[in-house]
Amino acid sequence: MVNNETEAPRLRGWLTMSLGLLAIVLGAVWTLQGLDFIPDHLMSDQPVWAAVGGVTAVIGLALVVVGMRRREAGRTA
Repeated sequence: MVNNETEAPRLRGWLTMSLGLLAIVLGAVWTLQGLDFIPDHLMSDQPVWAAVGGVTAVIGLALVVVGMRRREAGRTA
């Protein structure tokens, strides 16, 4: 059945959560490269990439939380 007025949307918040998970993974990789845990890359042992990666991971975590809240709001509506 397609979404109608009596049924709450089933896929609400999935895009936000997916982008958040992608940002968390990308931020973790950047942080590990910046801290030189993943050697032989241009970003290895560069503190700026560790900081950028940490910020990206935190933004990703915030996106996941927002997506989960939107999903819960869709269930109660």
